[in-house]
Amino acid sequence: MILDGLVSEVPVSGSRFTVEYRLAGNEADAYAMAQDICVEQTVECPIGILPDRIRQNILGRVESIEKAPDGAHRARIGFPVEVAGTELTQLLNVIFGNVSIKPGIRVEHVEFSETLLRNFRGPRFGRNGLREVVHAQGRALFSTALKPMGLKAAGLAELAGQFATGGIDVIKDDHGLANQPFADFRERVSRCADAVNAVNQKAGLHSIYAPNVTAPADEILERARYARQMGAGGLLIAPGLTGFDAMRCLADDDGLGLPILSHPAFQGTYVLSPDHGISHQVLFGLLPRLAGADATIYPNYGGRFSFTQDECRSIVRGTEMPAGKLRPIFPAPGGGMRMDRAPELAAFYGPDTIFLIGGGLMSAGPDLVENCRQFRRLIES
Repeated sequence: MILDGLVSEVPVSGSRFTVEYRLAGNEADAYAMAQDICVEQTVECPIGILPDRIRQNILGRVESIEKAPDGAHRARIGFPVEVAGTELTQLLNVIFGNVSIKPGIRVEHVEFSETLLRNFRGPRFGRNGLREVVHAQGRALFSTALKPMGLKAAGLAELAGQFATGGIDVIKDDHGLANQPFADFRERVSRCADAVNAVNQKAGLHSIYAPNVTAPADEILERARYARQMGAGGLLIAPGLTGFDAMRCLADDDGLGLPILSHPAFQGTYVLSPDHGISHQVLFGLLPRLAGADATIYPNYGGRFSFTQDECRSIVRGTEMPAGKLRPIFPAPGGGMRMDRAPELAAFYGPDTIFLIGGGLMSAGPDLVENCRQFRRLIES
């Protein structure tokens, strides 16, 4: 055999993590697809040429296949922790690398082993830590986005100060604010952080400003450090644009030590097909936790996006389901949230939620500060 004598003798622990895939097609199709996933996501070569040690210790293993109520099948496949190494990038590659290019395969759930989770720090703050940052025990948190694009930096800072005065806990950049000429990153961050911190100091409040540090790869960390230097209290990043590991890098950086908000831009096509992609629970709930986010932003049901109540519930489960040492994080539903829906959404989500409302605050009336206070009253009542 060509590969005989070339196999690594590094010991393999026997620990595996499990990925549950939804497989389209009939029973025969499902079994063939499951076996293909075992190979494609690990050795990626014909099984017949594999030495026994690789076949037994490296190859993925089908643990179960069951028919789903919708006629598809669900396959649980176990992968040795060693194939993921110690890096988030390779772990994601094993979960949904080459098979993401094949139709009819959807990642429904991932169960991480304790051995694997030792490699990842996860959220620095999580729900409890973020509550301490904004002094918000026993209640929901409130967030808004600075918009619209096209305002000058001083105008955005004026809005940020009014939001803080109105009692909004987390005032973030809209994800479309980057480094445009009408409000370049450095001036915007400096002015908005100053505005929020001035209100905090004057009124004894604890709001934080979270600028968007989604940027070219070689500028992300520099912008994050500048934001902290200017007094920002958190960071917003879109891992669909930068990669999940860029977010992990920010969360793990002890020199930053800021809460991280994950934004869903560029991730929608992963979840919109029932037959392909990644489930809402994994993409917006579990993976942001693993990559260090303290809150995950996603489209709320009944807004301007198509997410359903069940899909939103599944995201919430992903933010809090047992996962080793990973702290629970805040679900932050947004996208078309309105004042008149506040009581309904408060009942649906409960207090362990960041309610993200943007344009709805500005369109509710001429007094922005009072609009913020009214939204809080509606949720808290």
